[in-house]
Amino acid sequence: MTHKRSAGLLLFRRTGPEPAPGVEVLLGHMGGPLWSGKEAGGWAIPKGEYGPEETPRDAARREFTEEIGLPPPEGEYLPLGEVRLTSGKLVTIWAVEADLDPALMVPGTFTMEWPPHSGNVQEFPELDRVAWFAPALAENMLIPSQLPFLERLLVLLKV
Repeated sequence: MTHKRSAGLLLFRRTGPEPAPGVEVLLGHMGGPLWSGKEAGGWAIPKGEYGPEETPRDAARREFTEEIGLPPPEGEYLPLGEVRLTSGKLVTIWAVEADLDPALMVPGTFTMEWPPHSGNVQEFPELDRVAWFAPALAENMLIPSQLPFLERLLVLLKV
């Protein structure tokens, strides 16, 4: 059986003056009724699935546009590697230094039957909002399976 693959971009920006500059990361709150009341553990790196016809980096850039509604940032793409989820899905993430105004986000949408078994199909945003987080807060907000990417970024940036 072939497992699904997913790729995404973790934006980061540097904050604060020298000699103790900080960093923030951009996370998206997962949309739809299943995540509406969840803050801690309800935020994610913008990412999505792709097939064999697409490279992981191309998929990460496409998914950023689909989920955020803005073009992916240009700049150096820093590989943060892969994580295999318990489901078997392989997630690949790159970090990119960029600044983005969360108010400019125009989220992509998905449809699902809601409430379950009602026959009523509704449309929901993939991410209902994005926000910048300092690493300590990001650790609490991020879904646990994506924490290794934040940790790898912090090591890479020596933060």
